Amino acid sequence: MALGERDGIFAGDDPFAIVRRWLAEAELTEPNDPNAIALSTVDASGMPNARMVLLKDVTADGFTFYTNYTSAKGAELDFAGKAAFVMHWKSLRRQIRVRGHVSKVEGEAADAYYASRSLKSRLGAWASRQSQPLASRAELMAEVARQTARHGTNPPRPPFWGGFNIAPVEIEFWADGTFRLHDRYRWRRASDGVAWEVLRLSP
Repeated sequence: MALGERDGIFAGDDPFAIVRRWLAEAELTEPNDPNAIALSTVDASGMPNARMVLLKDVTADGFTFYTNYTSAKGAELDFAGKAAFVMHWKSLRRQIRVRGHVSKVEGEAADAYYASRSLKSRLGAWASRQSQPLASRAELMAEVARQTARHGTNPPRPPFWGGFNIAPVEIEFWADGTFRLHDRYRWRRASDGVAWEVLRLSP
């Protein structure tokens, strides 16, 4: 299919640019967290898992979010090395589905994003043993207080906290259509750096 055959909201020869354009539109219409994604992973037994996280960057290298590496999602991402997510905007009646390979985002990029967070969020990252059993909220708040006393107002990024990047091999753009006759375009490539194949899919 020739790229030029697509028009309107699907126009363009760069899928990342289309994602950024749709996300910018959603920022004007969604009441909360337009960058929320439903992230899907699998554990060592092959059991699937899903949760909402916030997408923080869209580049030519892929899609980046941040988390505790020792969390359930961190362990599952390390195990499988692959993940999928969907972004859905009720206000726009659109969604984007992505599947790809996962790598960690550390160093300066992770430090810069961590530093941009509120102080309470930075201290919370130190205090939370994400996905581990917790006796009470009081226990959590006591740990926040301990980490505040330890790190003060300029805590460094925890060694167990950073980013994950999903380098997509498949991106699907979906828009609601009348009578359930939706518009769907799937971009697929064998690996990073390879040309995209674009196909229109039946609804």
